Amino acid sequence: MELIKPGTTFNFVGIRHYAVVISTILNLAVIVFLILRGGPNYGVDFSGGTVMHVKFKTPPSISDVRAALGSEFGDVTIQDFGAAGEFLIRLPLTGEETAKASKQVSEGLANKFGQGQVEILRVESVGPRVGSDLRRKAFLAVCFSTMMMGVYIWFRFQWRFGLGAAVALVHDVLITLGALVVMRYEIDLTIVAALLTVVGYSVHDTVIVSDRIRENMRKSRRESMASIINSSINETLSRTILTSGTALLVTLALYFLGGNVINGFAFALVVGFITGTYSSIFIASPIVLAFERAPAARGGRR
Repeated sequence: MELIKPGTTFNFVGIRHYAVVISTILNLAVIVFLILRGGPNYGVDFSGGTVMHVKFKTPPSISDVRAALGSEFGDVTIQDFGAAGEFLIRLPLTGEETAKASKQVSEGLANKFGQGQVEILRVESVGPRVGSDLRRKAFLAVCFSTMMMGVYIWFRFQWRFGLGAAVALVHDVLITLGALVVMRYEIDLTIVAALLTVVGYSVHDTVIVSDRIRENMRKSRRESMASIINSSINETLSRTILTSGTALLVTLALYFLGGNVINGFAFALVVGFITGTYSSIFIASPIVLAFERAPAARGGRR
C-alpha cells in the first residue's frame, strides 16, 4: 500500500533553511522558558513529598479545597486533575507523617463538604533524597540514550549521519518537554519512559531515511548531495506516513480513552512521534547536507 506514488518530487531540501530556523527558535524558547520558571514541574517521583488523589461528588473550586485544608500542612499544592471533581493534593510530607496527614486531610475535607462527598483514590509518598536520586538517574538515562543512538548511527553510516541523528533527538526531547511544561503536566517516571520511547522512535525513522540516502549515494555518484537527499526522502515518504500514522492513531486513542493517569504519557508520545517524523526530514538530513565536502565523501561504509 502506497499513499505517495513513486516519482514524487516534493522539494524538502529547498525549505530546509526555514525549518531549521523555526526549530532553532522553538528549542531556544523552550530552554529560556525552563530557565525562567526554574525547571519543569516535577512530580512526586522527583521532588519528594506526598500526593493524594481525591474525588468529589460535587466538584468544588480549588480555593474551597485549600480553605478546607487550612495552613497546618505547610506549602500545599492543589491541582485540577482534568476530570470533574478530581484533584491532586501535594503535601511536603514523607515517611510516618504521611499516614497521619492522609487521615487529617480526609477529615478536613469531610468536615467542609460533608461525609461521603469525598473519596481518596490513591496516596503516593517519596522521600526528598530518593526523589533527587531518581531525577538525576532519569536525566542521565535520557542523555545517554540520545548519545548512544548517535554513536550507533555514526558507526553504522558516517559521522555526519550520527551528528544529525543526535541533534534531531535533542530537538525532539526539548520540543516534547516544552509541550509538557506548557500543558502543565508533571514530569515523573512515566513521562521519562515516554521520552525514552520518543528517542527510540525518532532514531528508527532517521535510520530508514539515512539508509536510503546511503543507497542512493552509491547508485547516483554524479548527482548532487541535495538531489540525493531529496529523492531519498521522497522515496521513503509513503512508508514514513504509514508508520507514523498508525503509531499516532494508537497514541491518540490512548490519550482520549486511557484516562487521566496515563494522559501525560500519551500526550508526550503524540508530540514526540510528530516531532520525530519532522526531525528525520528537516533536521537530521540537512545536517548531513551541511557537512558535504566533495563527491568523494559519498562512498560511505560498505
